[in-house]
Amino acid sequence: MRVAGSIFFITLSLAACAAVTPTSDPAIPPALDGSCSNDALGAFVGQKATQDLGTQMLAASGARTLRWVPHGAMVTMEYRADRLTVRLDPANKVLSASCG
Repeated sequence: MRVAGSIFFITLSLAACAAVTPTSDPAIPPALDGSCSNDALGAFVGQKATQDLGTQMLAASGARTLRWVPHGAMVTMEYRADRLTVRLDPANKVLSASCG
């Protein structure tokens, strides 16, 4: 029974990590091209990380996905042109934001 429970937990964990793909619903307009731009991101440095701020940052950058990076966390280094990476300080405020 312990092995079956472990397999269930691993399967559930992997399912939680699955990528979310954009819907093909015609009522939801697609992003222009999904490319991220760093140009307007400096204005967000020092602000408290919130869902609303994340939405604003996505709109300002043109990115399709947002990755919050808590203070001290390690992340993969692969570059994705459609992703915005936001690093946070210990007080959960934006330390830096950049595409990739």
